[in-house]
Amino acid sequence: MTVTSFAERHVLVIGERLAPVAQEALGQARFEVAGADRLELLNQLTTPMDLVLVDAESTDAAALVAAITALAGKPNPPAVLLAGDHMPMSLVRALMKLPRSDVLEAPFTSVDLSRAASALLSDAIAPVTPHNARCWTVMGSVGGCGATTIAVELATTLANRSHAERRVALVDLNLADGAAAAYLGATANMLLSDASSAPERIDASILDAFSMRASAGLDLLASPRDAHAFQKVSQTAVCRLLEVACQVYDWIIVDMPRHLQPWTLDVLAGSDEILVVSELTVPALLSARSLAAEIEAEIPDGVAPRIILNRLASRMFGPAPSLAEAEKALQRKADGGITSDWEAAAISANLGGSITHHRPRSKIVRDIGVLVDRLTTAPATELARRA
Repeated sequence: MTVTSFAERHVLVIGERLAPVAQEALGQARFEVAGADRLELLNQLTTPMDLVLVDAESTDAAALVAAITALAGKPNPPAVLLAGDHMPMSLVRALMKLPRSDVLEAPFTSVDLSRAASALLSDAIAPVTPHNARCWTVMGSVGGCGATTIAVELATTLANRSHAERRVALVDLNLADGAAAAYLGATANMLLSDASSAPERIDASILDAFSMRASAGLDLLASPRDAHAFQKVSQTAVCRLLEVACQVYDWIIVDMPRHLQPWTLDVLAGSDEILVVSELTVPALLSARSLAAEIEAEIPDGVAPRIILNRLASRMFGPAPSLAEAEKALQRKADGGITSDWEAAAISANLGGSITHHRPRSKIVRDIGVLVDRLTTAPATELARRA
C-alpha cells in the first residue's frame, strides 16, 4: 500500500506522542488524536474507523485489555495496531479476539508503521518468507524414556554452539502435560488454544509473546498444563506456529507427544530429522521398532526416523539388553546412544536448567555433542529415505 492509498482511511490515534510518526507514515489519512488516558473512546466510536493506533507503553495495561475486549465484542470492529514492547499476555490474549490486530515493537520508524498498517488494512495475511531453518523432532517410544531430556540437551547444545549468531527454539508440543518448562525452570507461556480461534493471525509478534528465554540463545515455546489442550488446539494452529517458527528461528527442536494427534504427520513430514528415543527395555525397544515402521509407512517420502538408545549402561554386564541384543529387537541399527547418568539428570531437573549447564562434564552432554555432530554434518543423502 502506498502513501496515497491511505487517503480515504479514518484513523484514531490514542497517545499524542504517537501522532507525528503516524501522520508521517499514513500520509493523507483522516486522523483523530486523543491522549493516552482516553481509552474510553474505543467504546464510544460514533463514526466508522478503519484503524486504531494505540501507544501501549503510555496507557494503563489493565484498562487497555478491558477496552480492547469490549471493542472485540462489537460488530465489525476496526483494525487495531498496538505500538510498544514487552506486552503482557493478557493484552496479547485480548488482541486475539479481534479479527485484525498486530503489535509493532519499539523502536520503529514511520516506514515500519506504514507497512504494519498496510498489512492490516489489506485484509491479507502476510506470507511467510522462506527461511533455511532446520527442524528436528524428538519422540519417545514409551513414556518416561527420556525424550524430553534429550530434546532439551539438543536445543541447549545448538544454542551454545551458535554463539547468538543463530536463533534456537525448543517447541514442546506435549500440550496437555509437557515437562520442558519444568526441566528448564522456565514459564510455559504458549497460549496456543487461544490462538486456535484465528490461527492465520499467528505471526512473529505472537510467537515472540509466546516464547520465553530459557537460557542464552535458547527460546522455549511451551503451553501451560491443561488436560483438555489437545481438544482445544487445532491442527491449523500447530502447523501455522511451526511455519512461523521456521521463519524466525534457524534451529527448531520439537518435543513431540508419542500419541497420534491430527497434526502429528504434518509435523513429522516437515521435519529434517526424526529421532525416536528408546530406553533399553524390551517393551520400549519393541515400541520404538513399531513407531519407526509406522512413520515410514505413513510418510513414505519423508526422512527415515533415527532410533536413539537412551540410558546406556557403562558397565559390561547387567540386566539391560546389550547393544547387539537391542538392535536385534529393533531389527535395525541404532543411530545413536546416550550414556546413563541419573545423578546429573536428576540434579539438573531439580535445579531447573539443562544438564549441559549444571553438569557440563556429564557423559550425557558428551554423547549429545556426538549426536549433534553427526546430525549437523550428515550428507544430504542421509536425509533421504534409507532403503
